[in-house]
Amino acid sequence: MNTIEDFKKNLQMRFTEIVIQSEVYAEEACGCGSGCGCSSSEETDEYINEPGYHAEADLGLGTGMPTRHAGIKEGDIVVDLGSGAGIDCFLAREIAGLSGKVIGVDMTEKMVEKARKNAETAGYNNVEFRLGDIENIPVSDKSAHVVIGNGVLSLTPDKEKAISEVYRILKHHGQVCVSDIMVRGDMPKGLKMDADLYMGCMAGSLKVEEYMMLLEKAGFEEISIKDEKKIALPDAMLHYYLPPDEAFDFREGKSGVYSITISAEKPCCHAGEEDHVCCGNH
Repeated sequence: MNTIEDFKKNLQMRFTEIVIQSEVYAEEACGCGSGCGCSSSEETDEYINEPGYHAEADLGLGTGMPTRHAGIKEGDIVVDLGSGAGIDCFLAREIAGLSGKVIGVDMTEKMVEKARKNAETAGYNNVEFRLGDIENIPVSDKSAHVVIGNGVLSLTPDKEKAISEVYRILKHHGQVCVSDIMVRGDMPKGLKMDADLYMGCMAGSLKVEEYMMLLEKAGFEEISIKDEKKIALPDAMLHYYLPPDEAFDFREGKSGVYSITISAEKPCCHAGEEDHVCCGNH
């Protein structure tokens, strides 16, 4: 039986291969349905129009645009979970400015190497990339104003632990904003498994309500959905699991797989913390 460590090693191998492929075939796109990520050509087009965009850092692995909804301000310290080749870090830097700092965290060594090279080429001295696991984020307590993530929690075996780590590293009143693949309504088990594999989110996507409950359980408040887009699954996949009329209803209705961006705030104080005082954003 595969262990969690085996799963993580497989992910590292998969993303290492993506980096190698991007370097060998720099002009070729790698989008949704190819088994390498959860992005779409629409997301890629949106990225291209964003200030701070660097094509060499865009490997087509995102599910949304968390930097648009994260409330990043000039001078903020921003942590990007699953930072890949650095695309969201560079977009965040454009907002945080020269007085801010961006820290990218990724579990794949080859990704971190590529991101560091991209930052060096761009001349960014306030963007740092660290090798690490988001279930044990290599960032000190209460040090970040904003935490972002893009398609990473759906790939995390222990999502509750990862979210608790986000809470730990955020300052009071800090913001978390994550884009991820989530499910609305009910789906046959086999269809959900195939959809996860099709999107490349092999650890299993959560229902929207489950995702929000995990944030609330960790202590977050002001939890809200900022953006969502339904993802079209192949007709052949739907018809394999559903009769024609149900496949039509599934395709046209609200049930299905979505790219959703959620934000939440760490409150001023939390019952489980030793410094149970209102200390603002310090």
